[in-house]
Amino acid sequence: MAIRKKAAAKHYSSKPTQLTLATLDTKRGYRLGLRTERGVLDVELAAKAFRMKAPITIDEVIAGADCAPLKQLVDKALADPRGKSALVPESRAKFGPAVPNPGKIICVGLNYRQHAQETGNPIPPVPILFNKYNNTLVGHRGRIKLPTKVSSQFDYEVELVLVIGRKARDVAEEKALSYVFGYANGNDFSARDLMRVTSQLMLGKTCDGFAPLGPWIVSADQIPDPQNLKIATYVNGERRQHSNTSDMIYNCAQIVSYCSRHMTLLPGDIVYTGTPQGVILGYPREKQVWLKAGDKVVTEVERCGALEVTLA
Repeated sequence: MAIRKKAAAKHYSSKPTQLTLATLDTKRGYRLGLRTERGVLDVELAAKAFRMKAPITIDEVIAGADCAPLKQLVDKALADPRGKSALVPESRAKFGPAVPNPGKIICVGLNYRQHAQETGNPIPPVPILFNKYNNTLVGHRGRIKLPTKVSSQFDYEVELVLVIGRKARDVAEEKALSYVFGYANGNDFSARDLMRVTSQLMLGKTCDGFAPLGPWIVSADQIPDPQNLKIATYVNGERRQHSNTSDMIYNCAQIVSYCSRHMTLLPGDIVYTGTPQGVILGYPREKQVWLKAGDKVVTEVERCGALEVTLA
């Protein structure tokens, strides 16, 4: 009689490796979602179905929660019929901002060589930093209500976004990427006329809905080189931006290190790393046709998925 060998127990890492995460906008509030081959897993529903304890928000995961249960839940949900009720097709999932409660939203301006050239600006000697606030956040397939009473020159900016995973203060460039939890797709939406009202950019960057983010946060281990990612924007299906993160003036490690020299970065802080050429502001003045209500803007960052917003 043949003796069956007992299958080796599967080892699940407690760290957020090989995970692609999302924030789902549910009737229960913002809840953690995990991308799987059969849709988005609603972690809270799966945990209840299998009577397991697991983090149920992205905030808990970024703060250092044990991720081993998340990987177990994915395997169980895909193998057990009880998991079907916790799986939502991506096409039907309602997404919130990938990071709904960041402590800081830091943005880098003029950080692509060709973008600096198209706007007639010199290469900045240090990263140009500005900020947004949480009122600007909106998720995949969300709406941006354009503030037409105060502005008329609306523009897109596709950006790779860094999600900080560890407290970082005065970190060296060579260690800076170890503080990154993951990467996401962002759109640094802008009102160009408001940006020029004063010497400060703030008004043109901080209107409601001006920081689309998502749909995914891809764990950092899945993107070992963030300086080699394709990046693009489409407006109503027409490609407007097409570049690669290799054109950044200051790379992701330099940005994290530079920011950490001036302020303490904390888990959940997010950093928009700049946009490439192809923005409306860079067109000749006679060809500048600004975005309007009804337009659909899709930004793409390789490995991070497509982020769609509709203007209203």
